[in-house]
Amino acid sequence: MKQEVIRELSTAELIERLDEERKQLNKLKLNHAVSPLENPNKIKTYRRTIARMVTELRSRQLKDAAKGSVAVTKQ
Repeated sequence: MKQEVIRELSTAELIERLDEERKQLNKLKLNHAVSPLENPNKIKTYRRTIARMVTELRSRQLKDAAKGSVAVTKQ
């Protein structure tokens, strides 16, 4: 999933997709441990997608916190 697509998702959708991606990654790792995958690079792709999602969530949290602190200091 590309960064542009991740940015377009709402926070609730992003959290839901993150949970699904983590489950899929765990499933892939388990399957790879039992028998090698045809394309083991899928594991790397899922890891990177999860990292992009977590990064986007964190940046949204920081933006919300910054807006909250700016509103407090203006009063």
